[in-house]
Order: sequence, then structure tokens, then C-alpha cells
Amino acid sequence: MKLTECLSFRNVKGRPVRTVILVILTAIMAFTAVGGTLTVVSLQNGLGALEARLGADIMTVPASAVSKQNFENIVLQGSKGYFYMDKSYYDKIADREGIDKISYQLFLASASAGCCSVPLQIIGYDPDTDFTVSPWIRKSTGGELRELDVVVGNDLSVFVGETIKFYGVTCNVTAKLDKTGTDLDTAVYTNIATIKRLIAASIELGMNDFKDIDPEKVVSCVLVKVADGYSIDEVLNDLNIHVRRTKSFKTKDMISGVSESLAGVSGIIGILMAAVWLLVLVILFLAVYMSVNERKKEFAVLRVAGASRSRLAGIVMSEALIITLTGAVIGISLGLLVILPFNGLIEESTGLPFLLPDMLHIVICAFVALAVSVISGLISSLGSAKRISCIDTGVILRGDN
Repeated sequence: MKLTECLSFRNVKGRPVRTVILVILTAIMAFTAVGGTLTVVSLQNGLGALEARLGADIMTVPASAVSKQNFENIVLQGSKGYFYMDKSYYDKIADREGIDKISYQLFLASASAGCCSVPLQIIGYDPDTDFTVSPWIRKSTGGELRELDVVVGNDLSVFVGETIKFYGVTCNVTAKLDKTGTDLDTAVYTNIATIKRLIAASIELGMNDFKDIDPEKVVSCVLVKVADGYSIDEVLNDLNIHVRRTKSFKTKDMISGVSESLAGVSGIIGILMAAVWLLVLVILFLAVYMSVNERKKEFAVLRVAGASRSRLAGIVMSEALIITLTGAVIGISLGLLVILPFNGLIEESTGLPFLLPDMLHIVICAFVALAVSVISGLISSLGSAKRISCIDTGVILRGDN
């Protein structure tokens, strides 16, 4: 066995051009495996985190908000922006039939010049009525937020116990949220009392175009949980008919576009992965076949010298193992170097929530990609190994073939 390994290593080292080409091909195969898999899994994780954060069946916003270019990203993913409607609409919605729970939120996009520590989205919720935000904020803080307490997204470079300033108002950071893979990772959550104070401060400073907005009399969106015995569609239609100048949406419909985009991106990645793998496997098969064909006399001499048929096959497979293992390690390393540091850029370029799995799953993914790449490379060499083990040494050495 040591002789086989020694010959295989010398053959690989002695043909650097062929070796480098085969290593590159295997690296491409491994790169697409780990990169494509992590991308698809991260997109699915991001969608799952987005769904978990919704909690409501219906969301109602001012009709004018729907025309905003970034509307869905504002209400779903925490992108910077704001819109308001009179708080009387909240009471009108609460009076309709089929409402089990109802709450509201206030949005505020902090300015970036002079007044605030960082530009981001601030989301205020009502602790007395909330049923969507409180559960996971309470999990992070261990209790309700007091006035001027805030909870920050995972990507913000502030930490628990520090302070953050908006429009001259200093707020206390009480917790950081788990990563979601959306703009919520750079958003701030607080209670209604705090966000009203921040809105008032921004008006006093003239930093936002609120016109004559009174923070005590407005809401940004209303969240509804439909009561048992009522269908979501029934309540949705009722709200859209009877509560004028607003627009109500099923939250699941709002993320259906995200789901469809995710399915489309995942499908494209899957097709590209399959195409790359098929192409690389065909090229690997042809490369190994041609290499073995060129070295028939070398193998014939080894056979005459006493090497068994299985040892000849073992030399070919050992060479394939050395090459594919090297290429797979390189390809996986490059894949991780692209995906891990630049996941934020991927999220921005795709416009989809992108949440990397935990380190254990990343390691498992890398090992699976390594195993599959190596096995695929070995399979592409099986035919050549079998063929070389069956050579007719007499014919080969006479030069008849």
C-alpha cells in the first residue's frame, strides 16, 4: 500500500500542469457545492426569521404609504422610512367584527447628520396591546422596556449597558436581538412613550418633514389577529371596504413575493450547481481517461514488474484521491471566504433576507461538500482504473496499441 501511495504522489507531483488543471476543476466543483448550499440555506433561514417576526394576520397602513418605493421593506424588514395616519383609524379597526387582538406601531427613520449616533429605523410598539414584538423582546431583555430603553439589532456596534443618541435624546441599550438576515439587524425597538419623545424631539429640531404631525395622535401601522370563527379573508375585505383611506394586507401575502423570489433564486442556484457539476465531472472523466491512456506503457511495465491488477487500479484511484481532496479543500475554503465575510453584500444584492446558519451547520455543510466532491471525483476515475487494470501488457509493450 505504501508503494502505491508513493507512486501516486510522485505521478501527481511529476505532472504539474495536469495536476493543477484537475485540482482547479475539483475546486470549482467544491466551491459551487458549499457556496450554493450555504446561500440557499441562508435565504431559507432569513425567510423563516422574517415569518417568525410577523405574528399578525393582517397589517393596515395608510393608503398613501403603499405608493412608497420601499413600502414592503419598511413594514416587513425594517428598512429606513416612515408614514403616519390618524390614530382614529386604529379605533375604527378595533370596532370591526372578527378582531381578536389589535395593536399599533410607530416608525421613525433617524437622520444621519448631526443629531443621531447612527442612521437607522426606529420602531415603537405599545406594550399594553402588543402581541408581535413583545415576546421576542421580552426574551432578550427579561422584562418590559422602560422609557428611554431600547433594544438594538444584532449588526449595530453598540452593546448592552451603553447609550445611543437620537435627536438629542439619550437612550439606554438594554439588549441586542438575535440576527435575522434583514434590515431589522440595524433597527431599534422601543416602547411608544420613547418613540413619541423621539418624534417630538425631531420635530423641534426640524430634522424631518413631518409637517404638523402630533405624535400623540398618529400611528404608522395597525396589526390585527383575527378571532376564532372568522376567516382572515373575511376580516381583510371588511377592513378594506369600511375603513377608508387605509390599505389592509394579509401578512402572509406580503411575504409571498419574498418567498417567490427566494424560490426563484434557489432554483437558479440549483440549476447552476447541477450544470457546473455535470460539466466538471465530464471534464474530469475525460482528463483522467486521456491521462491513463497516455501512460499505458508505464502501467504495463509495472504489471510486468509484478504489480497486481488491483494495485494498478489503486494507483489511479490514489492519484484521483490526492487531486480531488486537494481541490475540494481549496474550493471549500474559497467558498467560505466568499460567503461568510460578505453575507451582508449578498443580502443587499439579492434584496432578500439572508441569515447564515450557526457554525456547527456551516462545518457540517463544509464536510458534506468535501465528501461529495471527493466521492464524485473518485467515481469519475473508476472507469479508467478498471480499464487500466485489464490491460494486455504484451500488446501494449509491443506497441500494437
